[in-house]
Amino acid sequence: MDLSTLRNRMEDALQKIENGDEHALEASIPTIQETIAALDEGKIRVASLENGTWTTHAWIKKAILLYFRIAKMENIEVGPFTYFDKIPLKKNFAELNVRVVPPATARYGTFMEPGVVLMPSYVNIGAYVGAGSMVDTWATVGSCAQVGANVHLSGGVGLGGVLEPAAANPVIVEDGAFVGSRCIVVEGVRIGKEAVLAANVTLTSSTPIIDTRNGKMEESKGYVPERSVVVPGTKEKEVSGGKIYTSCAYIIGERKPSTDLKTSLNNVLREFALSV
Repeated sequence: MDLSTLRNRMEDALQKIENGDEHALEASIPTIQETIAALDEGKIRVASLENGTWTTHAWIKKAILLYFRIAKMENIEVGPFTYFDKIPLKKNFAELNVRVVPPATARYGTFMEPGVVLMPSYVNIGAYVGAGSMVDTWATVGSCAQVGANVHLSGGVGLGGVLEPAAANPVIVEDGAFVGSRCIVVEGVRIGKEAVLAANVTLTSSTPIIDTRNGKMEESKGYVPERSVVVPGTKEKEVSGGKIYTSCAYIIGERKPSTDLKTSLNNVLREFALSV
């Protein structure tokens, strides 16, 4: 089916459901299932880069939420393991040329481009992982998170899921970024192309990101600029009882231009003595 037709059908069903039509959900089951199948096949994605701007497609996120409503609990047998859940597991890894190391898990409705490696990790419904990216051991790619090509999510990284509100941007990690061990990125934060996060950086939509470059201390939130090098830190805050120190992140430099990103990254880690 043409994707614009699928979107029109899904949006029409959503309008009827939101208007309280008691028969609309059941009538829309084929459309919901078709939408999730298109997600699983990579024909559509929750957010896409259009003319340099990330656009979130709320109708797809709403379809995922409806899928949870219509899906039935069932036993899922994986070797000696038994699970009881609503969402089946993804199965077509060989067809996609994706390496999956046991016991990595990806749910149906996720998509990985060729060359992705999933170490023992978890990828939730609606997530997208670009070509050549590594999802390392115990890393989590939350629902609807968008990971670009040639990204490394180090051990224990947590990318948050953003299903609601439907119009909210998901967590986005752009091409070539490196996210160090135990980093947490949630609430729709965007990591710019080829940025480097040192170990234990925590970024929420309200976390101050303080750029120390050019002799300034410029503060922003929600976005790590392209090629920037980021470390965890604290910021002094006045409270009624005195002073406390709250979490922040500092931009302390940037990756130098290079056509060999792997070599460039290694140089960055040595130059800034980063723990990743």
